[in-house]
Amino acid sequence: MKLDAPVPGGPCWAELGTDDPAAARRFYTELFGWRFETDPRQEAGGYTVAHLGDAAVAALTPLYQQGRPVAWNVSFGVSDADVTARMIEEAGGKVLVGPMDVFDVGRFVVALDPGGAAFQLWQARTFPGAGLFNAPGSLGWVELLSRDAARAEAFYTTVFGWTVATSEHYTRWGVGGAEFGGMITMDDKFPPEVPPHWLPYFAVADVDASTATAGQAGGTVLMEPTSLPDGPRIAVLRDPRRAVFGVYRAGEQP
Repeated sequence: MKLDAPVPGGPCWAELGTDDPAAARRFYTELFGWRFETDPRQEAGGYTVAHLGDAAVAALTPLYQQGRPVAWNVSFGVSDADVTARMIEEAGGKVLVGPMDVFDVGRFVVALDPGGAAFQLWQARTFPGAGLFNAPGSLGWVELLSRDAARAEAFYTTVFGWTVATSEHYTRWGVGGAEFGGMITMDDKFPPEVPPHWLPYFAVADVDASTATAGQAGGTVLMEPTSLPDGPRIAVLRDPRRAVFGVYRAGEQP
């Protein structure tokens, strides 16, 4: 992505909700070299932050609600979570959680877009979000998979004011023209049981080597390493508990 720090409207954090945090720690340590620190406060519920060096790059959480799927979740920075939550409802989305304070670090919302894709809002206080983007092991792109691209575009541009660059096969999102993500329309190749969702992509030094490492660590390859025309080399992987994410070669703009 062309953003190198959290900004209002841009992706600021990626968070894995998992039913086996210990297994997730082992897998992502082997794959990305992450170092984990768990918040010791009981009221934090086992929230665990992944680091590369001193930079916070992502988080792991237990599944706080029964029936919640194991999945990666993407947070977007906002200057006022309450105002943005109202805009989500007015634009046809649905607020599921919040707005709520998270200690003194920020204010948080979980929402669905009109197509049912979940995403999160983060109004920063003492914690701005990821301290590193686009470097190996850190977030570098976010992608919406939607069954109704026109409705999704209308929703997100209304709520966040994103800029849009559309080609025949792909839509790119930006903040003030600085691209950070894209959108794919889910066609018949996607089974009907696969819901619309946001997919984070993490930068890696070598896509093929990382794909092999993921398989050796118990993950699954959903899309083999592929070099996109005029684009990066990417792969789509699934961790041992079935959370899906992508990887791309660092230094190549998705």
